Amino acid sequence: MAERAQVTSVEAVESFRADLIVFQNRARVVLEEACDEVLRAKVWVQMDRRRYWAAETRRRERILEKARADLSSARLSQFQESTTLHLMTMQQAERANREARAKVAILKKWDRGLENRTDPLLKQVNQLQWFLARDMARAVAYLARVVRTLEAYADVARPGTSAAPVGREIGANAGKGKRP
Repeated sequence: MAERAQVTSVEAVESFRADLIVFQNRARVVLEEACDEVLRAKVWVQMDRRRYWAAETRRRERILEKARADLSSARLSQFQESTTLHLMTMQQAERANREARAKVAILKKWDRGLENRTDPLLKQVNQLQWFLARDMARAVAYLARVVRTLEAYADVARPGTSAAPVGREIGANAGKGKRP
């Protein structure tokens, strides 16, 4: 068994710690952006599109009622040519009204499906955010302690320095089975 360890690069551990901090910050930003995108999609489906198609349905129903009234007036009049034009206008308004009602039905379906699909994924993202905030922060702090311990050990391992402080620090953490 060797009397002393060969600590050659404390900088490698410090570099890894710095990279871990960068990763933690970038991952946090990406996860926040993902949550924001899901929220924007929900708002778009639940609020924006729903309001738009509800208003569009009402507008198209008014157009349809006007087309029906115009057709009824044309049928009562003596001119047959205008009846054909009014009939085509009413049929076009009916198609537009059916389309708007179909869009509203699709939005209701999307709203239910969006909740069912996004909630489990958001739960996983939240767990990952918690891991980054808690466990990764602990890992960064642990690596900082490792760097300090290795630097202290490297100073002690040089001839002419005292070994007492390192022995207490390493001995205090050794054998406990816990992270320092």
